[in-house]
Parts: sequence; structure tokens; C-alpha cells
Amino acid sequence: MEQFYQDPYQTRLSTRVLRHDDAGLALESTLCYPLGGGQPGDSATLTMADGATLRIVDTRRDRESRAILHQTEGDIRLAPGAEVTLELDWARRYRHMRIHTGLHLLGVVIKAGVTGGNMTAESGRLDFDVPEDMELDKERIEAELNRLVAADLPVTVSMTSGEALKAQPELIRTMSVTPPLHLPEIRLIEIAGVDLQPCGGTHVARTGEVGRMRVKKLESKGARNKRVVVELVD
Repeated sequence: MEQFYQDPYQTRLSTRVLRHDDAGLALESTLCYPLGGGQPGDSATLTMADGATLRIVDTRRDRESRAILHQTEGDIRLAPGAEVTLELDWARRYRHMRIHTGLHLLGVVIKAGVTGGNMTAESGRLDFDVPEDMELDKERIEAELNRLVAADLPVTVSMTSGEALKAQPELIRTMSVTPPLHLPEIRLIEIAGVDLQPCGGTHVARTGEVGRMRVKKLESKGARNKRVVVELVD
């Protein structure tokens, strides 16, 4: 399991270069989360043995090989086997973790199917398939969100299988993306007492870490499709 799943709070790692070419930089292990599930890829700084540094501006997963590839700044190419120290852009990642967990809470407050979502370090949004008889009230949504944040509920990770998840389709909240049900192991994120669903992103350990949230705007994207954008107050 990748380091960002074992400990999403780890910020520093010593590792080695596997390869570095035009496709990107592959390392023996990494702290950097690759773009996916609406969560942006991480940025970081690499320090070489001689003290020189190299900026990682984005992280992606190769579709065919599934290797994690770090996109680096400039034309420098590192030799295979080179020892490097990886320092995560923690301030940016931690905001991703807070917003991602906040989006889970948003899905608790609005009880409707999720048709899409995205996020940055500043804000996040979910699109909902809202029944005609459901009204979205900005102030109520914001109050409920912040009530769940203030409850400081633990957020935990467990594993299930694709076969087991097929038997619990109610756990799959996102209508637009189906989890990889062919895999023997799928991550489940549980917010104690309020939410349990498969998710491949990174999250904070307790909802209190999310901090106060604000509903930035409500938008209509169709007869039933409603977009809710939220942001961190600080």
C-alpha cells in the first residue's frame, strides 16, 4: 500500500529513483497522492544527495502501468538508483484532506445521489441528483455541515472486497463513478455514526480538523442536477 494511504500525515520520505523520463519521475515509494477521485495530485520538493532540489508540480497515475509518476519542473532528469528525500507540500495536501472530508459531510447533509464532484485547495463541489420535492437551503446546509464538524467525529479506514461491496450497493454514493469492483481490496472511509462509503482519497482523522465551512454557492445544472460549492473559512 502506498505511503499516503498508510499515513496521510507523513510529510518526509527517503527513497530512490526508479526511472525519470519524459513521462515523469517514478520513485521506489512516495508520499504524493496522484490525481484521482476529484482530488488533485500532490506537489512536493525533492532533495538530492548533493543538496540540490527539484520541484514536483503534479502527481499522476499512469493508466496502463498504474505507476505513480511525478511531474517535475525544468529539464533535469535523475539517474535510476539516485537517493532522494521527498518533502510533501503539506499545507496544500492538508487543505485537500480537510476539503475532501468536508465533501463527505456534505453528502451526509444532502441525502441525494452524487452525480459528480471536484475540489481544489480552496474549495470543493458536489453535484446532486435532487428529487423535485427536495429544496436546498444554503443556511441549513451550512449549519448542518458545521454541526458535524463541531462533533469532532473520528474518521477511519477499513478494507472490503469488490464482491462484498456488490452485496452492499447502498454504500456507493457516486452515480457517475463506479468503484473498481474487480479488485480484491477496496478502501472504505467511515465517519463514525454518519457515513460509510468507498473512497480512494486522503482524509483527516477527525471531522473537527475540517474547520468551519461555508456554502459558497448553489447552482442549477439541469432539472434535477444541483451543484453545491463549499469552502473552508480559514
